[in-house]
Amino acid sequence: MNRLWFLLIPVLLGACSSIDCPVNNVVETTYVTYDSEGNELALSGDTLAVLSLRSDGQDTLLLNRQTGSSTFHLPISYSHPEDVLFFCFYNDSIFVVDTVWVKKDDHPHFESVDCSAAFFHTLTGVRYTTHAIDSIVINNPTVDYDNTTVHFRYYPKSGL
Repeated sequence: MNRLWFLLIPVLLGACSSIDCPVNNVVETTYVTYDSEGNELALSGDTLAVLSLRSDGQDTLLLNRQTGSSTFHLPISYSHPEDVLFFCFYNDSIFVVDTVWVKKDDHPHFESVDCSAAFFHTLTGVRYTTHAIDSIVINNPTVDYDNTTVHFRYYPKSGL
C-alpha cells in the first residue's frame, strides 16, 4: 500500500497545470482628460455618461455619472470592427451628446485552455462629433490586459 502512494503522488503532481491565468484579465480602453495646455483635467462641474450601441440596436450604459476624475476606463467590443459610443455631458445648465467611433482590429489571445478566451485590439482610428469634444487622440494603439496604458487623450471644449 505504501508503494502505491509513492507512485500515485508524482502522477497527481504532474497532472497539475503550471500555467496561471492573469488576475487582471479585463480588456478595456483608458481615457485621460486634458485641457488645451496639455495638463490633466478633472471633470469637476460637468458629469459624463457613456453609452454604447449594441449589435441588437439597443444601447447599454458603460459609464454613469463620472465626475471629479481625469481618468476613465471603457470596455471595448470583440465582435465589431468599429465601436459606437455616445458621450453625454450634462450639468445644471446644459445637456450635450457627442458620438465617438473607435475603429480597431481584433486579435484573439490564447494563454491556456484553463483561462477564459480574450481578444486584444489594435486601435486604427477615432472620429467624433464636436459639440462638447474638442479632440480625441490615440495615444497608444495596443489594447490588452495592461490597464495602466493610456489609450486615448481626450480634450473637451472649454467653457461648457
